[in-house]
Amino acid sequence: MTKKTNVSLIMWIIFAMFLVGCINKASNEFDLSKLSRVDIEVVQEDGSYGESEMITDEATVDALRKAFKPIKWEPNAEPKMARKEDIKATLFFKYDENMPERLVEYQIWFNQNNDTATIISNNEEEGYGTLEKDNAQILENIFFNN
Repeated sequence: MTKKTNVSLIMWIIFAMFLVGCINKASNEFDLSKLSRVDIEVVQEDGSYGESEMITDEATVDALRKAFKPIKWEPNAEPKMARKEDIKATLFFKYDENMPERLVEYQIWFNQNNDTATIISNNEEEGYGTLEKDNAQILENIFFNN
């Protein structure tokens, strides 16, 4: 092999390692096991947001991890909702102590007629989602009784 071929081979190997690292990082972008805290804002009757509350208690954050896990996402849907959301929740994901947290924001509507929750995410890979009765009830209890 010539010196030029060796340099090209090394450059391709470095590029491939970089690419694989980026792909792995992107696929784990919002891994619920990395959820470190949740900030919530309750929507008031006048449509404004109430004071932001921070949820950091490990037991509560763990309950939220479990409740968010079964959301059924429809990534390309853009629903129009008839009313303003009930809760705006910002989820904080900590992947590395030396890096800032990654955030995803959810608008959440609790549907009283069938006890489900409708969720719109600002993460394009998630989009629009629904949560069935039991987990929707867990979210509602945590968010309104925190």
